[in-house]
Amino acid sequence: MSYHSTQPQPHTPSHQSHQAAATGRSGYRPPHRRANAQHHASSRSGYTIAHAGRQVRFGPVVFWIVVGTIVLMGGWSAATATYFAFKDDVLTRVMASKAQMQYSYEDRIAELRARIDRTTSRQMLNQEEFERKLDDILRRQSILERRSEAIDALPDVTVTGSVRTSSRDRGQRLGDKGPQTAGNVIERLQNSLDRVEQRQIAALSAAEEMYENRMRRMRGIVSDLGLSPSRLGISAPRGVGGPYVPVRLSNKADAFERKIHRVNISRAQADKMNLQLARVPYRRPITAAASFSSPFGVRSDPFLGRPAMHTGLDFRAPAGMPVLAAASGRVVKAGWHGGYGRMVEIDHGGGLTTRYGHMSAIAVKIGMTVRPGQNVGAVGSTGRSTGPHLHYETRIDGKATDPQRFLRAGSRLAAG
Repeated sequence: MSYHSTQPQPHTPSHQSHQAAATGRSGYRPPHRRANAQHHASSRSGYTIAHAGRQVRFGPVVFWIVVGTIVLMGGWSAATATYFAFKDDVLTRVMASKAQMQYSYEDRIAELRARIDRTTSRQMLNQEEFERKLDDILRRQSILERRSEAIDALPDVTVTGSVRTSSRDRGQRLGDKGPQTAGNVIERLQNSLDRVEQRQIAALSAAEEMYENRMRRMRGIVSDLGLSPSRLGISAPRGVGGPYVPVRLSNKADAFERKIHRVNISRAQADKMNLQLARVPYRRPITAAASFSSPFGVRSDPFLGRPAMHTGLDFRAPAGMPVLAAASGRVVKAGWHGGYGRMVEIDHGGGLTTRYGHMSAIAVKIGMTVRPGQNVGAVGSTGRSTGPHLHYETRIDGKATDPQRFLRAGSRLAAG
């Protein structure tokens, strides 16, 4: 099979002569007629396919359509062949890209999960830390409250200020406000408990110092009076008792327990000394309105005018003014005694006695127990007296001693 293009033949001179003869004109044609002839010839041109003696003629449009179709089909075939040839590689690369993307997503998700776990763990740790601190505060508060009760049991000792935290539900509400707020609240509570503890320690220190100072003053008074605590002894107050249980301090006692133990020991010793001093007549037997009219010692006898020993103090006072016991003790005399007139004598123990003379009336009886400041009678002028007054004596082992020693000791004790 073969094809060829049908092209117009060039005009030869003989042909032109033949045409000219046929037309009866000269062989020259105008240019425009020549162009039309060529256009007509080209419109009749085309492509011929010859095979086995057969020819198929195609026009130029059909030819190029066929050629274009063949080219397109060839390109499609080449593309299809290329696709099938490289299909596995493309799929592999696509799958690898998807796998890489999936792995990246999985890694990101794992990282986010780990971050969430860390945040959750941190929150749990913060919550556990908050719970632990709250438990410590509640435990510490309970200890401080028990300490406050122990301090309140001490006389003349008070501690102001207390922190009352609420239940664990409130702690949970504090925790819900956020770690920063809860942390601030916990810190404030701890600071408050610190201040309460400091006040408790300060109160115990002040109480210990107070008891020790009181003990020193009382020992000084007893020493100045020439007495001894062992001689004074003590008499137990009425309505008390119980088995004897020695005081022991645990080896595991903390600083507060050791301090309050010392305070209790000092307080017990001070109480014992107070009981002893309650039997020492250092108080005035009459109100402060009364004045001295005659001191202790040698004086001129008011009736004889000769020197005589005055065994007591005279307090000038109006008749009927109450006479008070200078110390606790037991009434051993109550009645008329010669120059004393109506007189009361009280035994305070340890060889100490006091006498109250010239009274107009007696308010106690023999054998009665009196307390300091109790009314024992009234001022008068009975017996060997020149007018209403109180004759007051202090005696040690029956020997009269100057009552001023005891009164001055009482003034120092009151001033301290």
